Amino acid sequence: MPETKRILAIHAHPDDVEILAGGTMALLAERGHHITIVTMTPGDCGTKDYGVEEIAAMRRREAANAAAVIGAEYLCAEFRDLAIFSDDASRRRVTELLRLVRPDIVITSSPADYHADHEATSALVRDAGFAAGAPNYRTGTAAALDWIPHLYFMDPVEGVDRDGSEIEPDFTIDIEKTFETKKRMLACHESQREWLRKHHHMDDYIETMEEWTRNIGRRAGFTYGEGFRAYHCHPYPQTPLLEQLLEVQELPAFG
Repeated sequence: MPETKRILAIHAHPDDVEILAGGTMALLAERGHHITIVTMTPGDCGTKDYGVEEIAAMRRREAANAAAVIGAEYLCAEFRDLAIFSDDASRRRVTELLRLVRPDIVITSSPADYHADHEATSALVRDAGFAAGAPNYRTGTAAALDWIPHLYFMDPVEGVDRDGSEIEPDFTIDIEKTFETKKRMLACHESQREWLRKHHHMDDYIETMEEWTRNIGRRAGFTYGEGFRAYHCHPYPQTPLLEQLLEVQELPAFG
């Protein structure tokens, strides 16, 4: 059994982690690893029916409930929807968060995705992983890390970029065993049903998630799958730590 690791899954909005990596987080939690789920925002613009503070409180609560399904911790970085930008102040805030959580592995949003918040989150987390170990890059009260965490990117929504081109994962995790847990996690985000129906024209977001997860899995020969890419740019770690924790024996072909 691998040594217990601290894993940080950080994405832009409440429900993003559940949609794109909830089954994998459930597998890692089952194996005894410490999971922290962070949303950059509290989803304050994800409504046509509530005020900013009301929906933000509602969605923080839903995100915490979803994390609790697998015994994970939930934190919100308290950016605001459509206002995540890769600048120095934002980078320091995310760096402080990494120093507080002290993860061995960070899993974040794809650099190419349909939403500006997703793409900005990816850039901020990537750069914060580098900055977290630089003591002179001052952030808050947390001590600098003595390591650079392993970094992985989740699939983009639907597994495609803005032009509809498939983004091939390095490896796909078979989540058939934990798919029902993933559904329970996503179902905690009850406030999103009406928002997604009105704004995204999605009749049922759980059914849509299932379709996307089936499509990703099918490409790798699984019933349900979640794809990931490792970031190996210098000086990030080169070892396949997440793959080892999930016992990925052979990387299935994509296509």
